Amino acid sequence: MTATETWQTPVPPPRQSAIGRAFAVVRNTWRALTSMRTALVLLFLLALAAIPGALLPQRSLNAQKVDQYIASRGSLGRLMDKVELFDVFSSFWFTAVYVLLFISLVGCIIPRCLDHARALRTQPVPAPRNLGRLPHHVTRTIDGEPEAIAAQVRSELRGWRVITRDGNGQITVSAEKGYTRELGNLVFHLSLVCLLVAIAVGKLFGYEGSVIVIANDGPGFCTTSPAVFDSFRAGNVRDGTGMAPICLRVKDFNADYLDTGEATMFKSNIEYQAGDDLKSNTWRQDQLQVNHPLRVSGDRVYLQGHGYAPTFTVTFPNGEKRTETLQWRPDDATTFLSSGAMRIDPPGGMYPNADDRRKNQIAIEGLFAPTALLHGTLLSSSAPGLNDPAVAIDIYRGDTGLDTGLPQSLFSLNTELINQGRLVKQTRVNLKPGESSTLNDGTKVTFDGAEQFVSLQVSHDPTQGWVLASAITMMAGLLVSLVIRRRRIWARVYPSDVDPDGKRRTVVELGGLARTDHAGWGDEFDRLSQRLLPTGENQNAGDARADR
Repeated sequence: MTATETWQTPVPPPRQSAIGRAFAVVRNTWRALTSMRTALVLLFLLALAAIPGALLPQRSLNAQKVDQYIASRGSLGRLMDKVELFDVFSSFWFTAVYVLLFISLVGCIIPRCLDHARALRTQPVPAPRNLGRLPHHVTRTIDGEPEAIAAQVRSELRGWRVITRDGNGQITVSAEKGYTRELGNLVFHLSLVCLLVAIAVGKLFGYEGSVIVIANDGPGFCTTSPAVFDSFRAGNVRDGTGMAPICLRVKDFNADYLDTGEATMFKSNIEYQAGDDLKSNTWRQDQLQVNHPLRVSGDRVYLQGHGYAPTFTVTFPNGEKRTETLQWRPDDATTFLSSGAMRIDPPGGMYPNADDRRKNQIAIEGLFAPTALLHGTLLSSSAPGLNDPAVAIDIYRGDTGLDTGLPQSLFSLNTELINQGRLVKQTRVNLKPGESSTLNDGTKVTFDGAEQFVSLQVSHDPTQGWVLASAITMMAGLLVSLVIRRRRIWARVYPSDVDPDGKRRTVVELGGLARTDHAGWGDEFDRLSQRLLPTGENQNAGDARADR
């Protein structure tokens, strides 16, 4: 070390402040979240998260089935309930993925829209120095002045973004086409965001209710309250009030069956009132079919399914009668063998006190076959049509639980009441329409036949039109982005040597490049070069073409 040399202590880089580090973390997180790769991952996770909602019973659709599912699996069922597998689409984890996907798409699309807007205002890039290195290249020497030939090339590029540059004894023409590809891509993603928003808004402000209605001019129903529905799901910001009033009656139900028992068509003729028709008591006619709902007052009424409602008349010892028609559950979707139960209260004043009346309630439980098929005394059904109806029932007398105020299954009796001896079986019998069974106290139970019932769903979704428009726009944008190619073409025009005969000749170099892929671009380039630079006998023998 010389006398003039001195030691220099390295200066450490300035430490970043805590605010700066926090800002860097937020910035990097935002960049990662708003990348297209993250959006695709979140979209895949959203589809994956929806699988449990399709495979497992959901509490919003059938709470009773969820309770049975949990009870049958013990601790595993309770664990699944804690992680909200039975409330998938309202769970915190599904909502988190949904919101993150929405933020990612918005943060990704907005910068791309701005970049695309700037690109539309940007002039086509100048011609490369060596056009011969492009995948598609043609060089020709033709007769004519460079200015005239350049003008002809520009005029032939109709529909392209073209700019002409002049300098260094050369005229260059730059042209671009295919910006609609990126526009279609942006339209696809913007439509996806609109679709997500529309679905979310529909879940917030929509509602959906299901109800079973007896056909053949039964009492019908009116959508005045959630209480009229057998099951009802209100939107997250709806409480079930404010529904558009609609009254509906089912006149009949018809089903067409194949010989195998498979249904080919469901149809139901209905009468309905809505809007001003309620004031004038005007009933309008319509027909419901599968996937052909009634659309009225912003609601849709769907025909979901059907079944049978047996009718029983109970004649008590004093001669008074009680007739009830109630839907039974189809247990076999092919033959419509159905099961169900009924609870019938004695007429008021027949017994001196409430205890005697409660001990003489009648309960019926059993099977209904629309087309009876007997194996000895065992009842089954051979077809789903109402051809030869019959029932196989157990008749009980005692306390049916009607006075307890506790909820009971519509399709089965309370086994605890039977085990406790409060409800005692009197007889088991098979009955055809018009046949009856008489109990030991003189009470007679008559099977009168069966009516058909239909299961209707009333749905309200204020964003259904937006969902449809978003889906159509998505498909259109995707089609455009797949069909259209982004490509560029350049032409360099400069004078050639003068021929011995004194004619002016011009050299034209033509190069093409596809921005994304070149599948099919070679054929288009050939056709374009033929149109821009027509061949002739005066074409230079040294002209070259390279397609790689």
